[in-house]
Amino acid sequence: MDRPPREHPLNAEPSAQNRLLDLQAKDTRLSQITHRTKTLPEAVELAELETKFARARDEGVAAEVIANDLKRDQARADADVEQVRERSRHDRDLLDGGTINDPKQLTNLQHEMDSLARRQGELEDIELEIMERVEGAMAAVRQLHGQRDALALERDAQASTVADLLADLEDERAIVTAERAAIVPEIPADLLALYERIRIDGGGVGAAHVQRGRCGGCRLELPPNEIERLRNAPANEVLRCEECRRILVRTAESGL
Repeated sequence: MDRPPREHPLNAEPSAQNRLLDLQAKDTRLSQITHRTKTLPEAVELAELETKFARARDEGVAAEVIANDLKRDQARADADVEQVRERSRHDRDLLDGGTINDPKQLTNLQHEMDSLARRQGELEDIELEIMERVEGAMAAVRQLHGQRDALALERDAQASTVADLLADLEDERAIVTAERAAIVPEIPADLLALYERIRIDGGGVGAAHVQRGRCGGCRLELPPNEIERLRNAPANEVLRCEECRRILVRTAESGL
């Protein structure tokens, strides 16, 4: 692949070039802070807790609807039983009052009372069944509300943890940003502009040191002729990696 043509060489004092490495360190840390704020494991856990809480809350609401429907069924069953009981009491009062002397009427009244007794038994069985279902439904509501409340506490605690972590990261970002701003004036404008352009195009890395014959940007070992070029270049010449085109800064660890 053809490499881009060489640009007009820049010159900068070695001290300014070394400060470029300090600037790169600050930019790298700022990128790490940004990445961490977006990928906090604690934030992932918080999102999972939010999902669990919402599910428990919705299940609790659904259980309440079922319980309320059953309570209405129980109220109707209670009313049905009470209606039959009232009719039975009325018939019993007639029978015990001695106001009916006609044998046929007495027989019919007794048959009605027997029928009402059977009906009352059936309705009371239904009433008891519904009461048991209401108790089960209310137990489910209490259980789900307990889970919801426990998850709410856990979620709130996790949210507080995430907020603290984000606040710490923002505090560090402010410190690193201020430190970066203090370095910028020490770097010549043309060198800074080149660095910024390369950093944007180079995945956040605009300058790297040469360490034991390797480019600190692309991590590739420099060929012998490139090492010779770096070794013989004037100290104030701004050098570029032939592979990744990042600015190369020579230090005592460069192995040149």
